[in-house]
Amino acid sequence: MAENSRSSRAKKGAEVAEQQTTSGGSWSASPEAKSKALTFRIIAAVLWAIAIGGELFTIFWVLRQDPILMWLLIVMLVVIGAFALGGSLLWKKANRLDPASRKDTVRFFVQNQLGVIITVIAFLPLIVMIFLNKDMDGKQKGIAGGIAIVIAAAVGLASADWNPPSVEQYSVETNVVKELTGKDEVVWVKGGSAFHVCEDVPDLRRSTKTKERTSVADAHAANIPRLTKKWVSEAINSCGYTTADVDRVLGGVDDVTSTLDEDQFTETSGTPEVKSPAEKGDSEVHEGAPQSSTVPATP
Repeated sequence: MAENSRSSRAKKGAEVAEQQTTSGGSWSASPEAKSKALTFRIIAAVLWAIAIGGELFTIFWVLRQDPILMWLLIVMLVVIGAFALGGSLLWKKANRLDPASRKDTVRFFVQNQLGVIITVIAFLPLIVMIFLNKDMDGKQKGIAGGIAIVIAAAVGLASADWNPPSVEQYSVETNVVKELTGKDEVVWVKGGSAFHVCEDVPDLRRSTKTKERTSVADAHAANIPRLTKKWVSEAINSCGYTTADVDRVLGGVDDVTSTLDEDQFTETSGTPEVKSPAEKGDSEVHEGAPQSSTVPATP
């Protein structure tokens, strides 16, 4: 019986996939988002230019003083770090508004890690010049060089994008949400680790923060990194959608499995579908919720 049900759902999913209802949908940034991203990038470029200008001033003026003013050198290191970090944070915000495509590997890497590259440019030559300076003793070099390395490392780590956004990610998440709910709207709270397809999910019910309703793109712009990987179980258990509704999405959206944990679906003849209760067992937990301990049943 369960086998027939799964076979029927798989067939329906395959039919939907053949119709390509949403599989070809590709997300693109709105003109407003592109304009805002451009503004952020211009400001970031100006801040980076100031940081590099500060580096040149430090190399060609501060380090050539005799005696070298240690307080001024340290101040310049802090100033360079502050401007480099400010530029990187704005650049990352711009990338959330108008991300690059993973298809262009070089551009994707450079666009998302440009803050790290600029940090290296702004600090590495300066650090080398500090340790090669003939007018500083070993103690001064150790202090100034150590401070420069610490600031550079901190700025570099903060500038790196460890989970960079992409056009492909926005596309599949938007297609999933629109195909399931009929509109591009998700629910999230500030500081959350994921956005959801409705507000009645356990993670949001437990939160005391204001629930925000926005598009997928606007959720990313607010620094919410992704759609919850438990959206299948949340849709069925908390949001009022049927297994057939979810199977329609699983069968009709390209790369849909990239949005899910492995325990959320099974595949029959290459088509993802909702796991049957027998396949799920009792292993399912909500994203972000503590997993309860399992107590053996008494005979």
